Amino acid sequence: MKQYHVRGIVVSTDPSTGEVMLDTDAIPGFMEAMTMPYKLRQPDVLSELHPGDTLTATLLVPSDPASNQEALLDEIDVIAQRQPDYKPAAQFHPLNAGDAVPDFKLLNQNGRTIHLGEFHGKVLLVTFIYTRCPLPAYCIRMSRNFAQIDKALAADPKLYAGTHLLSVSFDPENDTPKVLRSYGSGYIGSDAEKAFRHWDFAAPPQPELAKVLQFFDVGVTPEKDHTITHSLSTVVIAPDGKVYKWYPTNDWTPDQVLGDVRQLISGQAHG
Repeated sequence: MKQYHVRGIVVSTDPSTGEVMLDTDAIPGFMEAMTMPYKLRQPDVLSELHPGDTLTATLLVPSDPASNQEALLDEIDVIAQRQPDYKPAAQFHPLNAGDAVPDFKLLNQNGRTIHLGEFHGKVLLVTFIYTRCPLPAYCIRMSRNFAQIDKALAADPKLYAGTHLLSVSFDPENDTPKVLRSYGSGYIGSDAEKAFRHWDFAAPPQPELAKVLQFFDVGVTPEKDHTITHSLSTVVIAPDGKVYKWYPTNDWTPDQVLGDVRQLISGQAHG
């Protein structure tokens, strides 16, 4: 297969054929700028694409034009949404600095019930994901960002001791402790018991899910193809259990959150 970098804007999607209509820039070495349909290597990504979104991708083209293989679009990354704050059907109030975070209970990767209150005294970093999410710009980016943050914190004993990371799944039916442990170990780089001491992967019990999503402003809409259309929410919670900073999109960076952590811990030291 030959590989070409593609950048374009979504014109429309067709679930019946698994194709996305793209208005692409010129693809060097392959073709001029053009609007045409593309088949996806991972068709389940289609439900996460919306008209007006700007994306980059890799176009896989058969080396032998005479073969019966189709060109496929892979490694899709939405770099700009038509609506930067795209929300599914369910929308809630935005979080504000100083909001007290309820003591929600969740089931973690070890099958243990944890609650947010047990992290009081530390800076708690929370983000929302589901393990089956296929899009690099959404849950995968959140988890990669957290992995980068975790590694940076581990290099500073003071910051490491004063923080905890928590990835919360909004798909408790599928994201069982076993699934969360497998998913989490891929980002932590280890499945050892001590590997999860600083970073939990957990899901609220189904009866509590709606309350958790409402507070953290996570819109979730299950789709017919079993994917989930959702918004994003990453929260920096101060040691007193109150919201310090809220990032409702995917454009925050690990350095921004690390800056929040340093500011909070430095403030504690001078308090």
